[in-house]
Amino acid sequence: MRLHVIFRYTGYILVLNALAMLLCAAVSLLYAERAFAILLYSGFVAALFGVFPLIFVPPTENITNNEGLIILVASWLVSCLLGALPYVLWGAEFTFTNAWFESVSGFTTTGSSILTDIEAVPKGILFWRAMTHWIGGMGIIIFALSILPFIGESARVLYQSEMSPLAMDNFQIRAKQAVRILAIVYLGLTVSETILLMIFGMNFFDALTHAFATVSTGGFSPKNASVAHYHSLPIEMVVMVFMILSGIHFGVLFSAVAGNFRSLFNSPFVRYYLISMGIGILLSAAGLYGSQYDNFPEALRYAAFQIASVGTSTGFATADSAVWPALSQVLLIFFTLQCACAGSTSGGIKVDRIVLLGKAFRRQMKQLQHPRGVIPITLAGRSIGKEVVESAILYIAIYLAVVFIATLLLIAVGTEALEAFSGTAATMGNVGPGLGKVGSLGNFSHISTAGKWIFSVVMLLGRLEIYALIMFFIPRHWKMYSTF
Repeated sequence: MRLHVIFRYTGYILVLNALAMLLCAAVSLLYAERAFAILLYSGFVAALFGVFPLIFVPPTENITNNEGLIILVASWLVSCLLGALPYVLWGAEFTFTNAWFESVSGFTTTGSSILTDIEAVPKGILFWRAMTHWIGGMGIIIFALSILPFIGESARVLYQSEMSPLAMDNFQIRAKQAVRILAIVYLGLTVSETILLMIFGMNFFDALTHAFATVSTGGFSPKNASVAHYHSLPIEMVVMVFMILSGIHFGVLFSAVAGNFRSLFNSPFVRYYLISMGIGILLSAAGLYGSQYDNFPEALRYAAFQIASVGTSTGFATADSAVWPALSQVLLIFFTLQCACAGSTSGGIKVDRIVLLGKAFRRQMKQLQHPRGVIPITLAGRSIGKEVVESAILYIAIYLAVVFIATLLLIAVGTEALEAFSGTAATMGNVGPGLGKVGSLGNFSHISTAGKWIFSVVMLLGRLEIYALIMFFIPRHWKMYSTF
């Protein structure tokens, strides 16, 4: 393990974060805010720590898989740590714990917040808050690869370290080409949504920050009431469409835009994703009709937005789901756990694993009927290896175990049971809002210090898909770790 190589590549990440902070400082200067000096200083500190290893460590093009793993996790941790600096320097509600929580929530695109008055925060700080979403949504490493073409062969290892294994299985192209496709789709969605939101009444700042949060499926809004602030059906429709698009594998989206529109419907994962969300919306609307809303179109409007929001792990809100009936809340929990497709910016277990679980269950039922039969699992006419299915099922089991253990720990430090469970499900899935006081129009400010640190760890576990973070803190396993 070559620590100097890890320091050098982590330095690249810090320099990119520094540039983002300086851009936010320019926004603050535009609005003549005193936060300008804070963001300028934060950018200088990040640049200093980033440039130092780039000066004193010679360039290295080839890195090992183990080094890629360490670079991945180290990049996320130092980005979250230095990302908290502008919040700490601003003060107000930002204690160090609160600043760390907000920074982790931003970079992991969770969208959970400790802020009780978002609109009191300067525009420059809010833009940094949104920028952490946009950087984290694409993935810190992939974001770096998209604008650092000189990294060379190391791009393949870093790309494999960042991407979900399921996404790579469905995206069999070279790392450089994959990064280019991801960057094109990501930027295209961001620009398109920004323009549409401005057309329907948002100012440029609000449109851009909401686009950052939508396409990254993050959910940080510069308004206290989130998207509900605008009371606009066209704005809700635009946000909902882009949330759903951002939950689809970016490779499939690119293929559809390039002319192969049928690829959207040929993918069993996309079909299940859209059909399950449609059923969830209709069931939720049926539960809301009569109990919360007097007419079905209104119930459908709010059910569609909230289900799409949690089902893509975005976390925007147009209604207070904490007062919704039990059926609708259970559906929200289900979609909080499941979320969208691998290869998108969404978190959660992901629909790909749910589909594989369903296929495995169906195969087992047939195997019981025909004990000696050879019954393969196929998707879109392609046979799926046993190890892929077993890996998906194991991940689901570990994922739910983490949710259970974290819930127990949160209850032990004084968190109410409903908030502990729903909050853990929401932060593990990088969704944002849970139920109760941490619901769609609530926040995490009242959670104890210990609780916020537990939630922060859970966010990182969910964003890095569990294994990478665990392996990072078990150095004796580094030599045994060869792929991710």
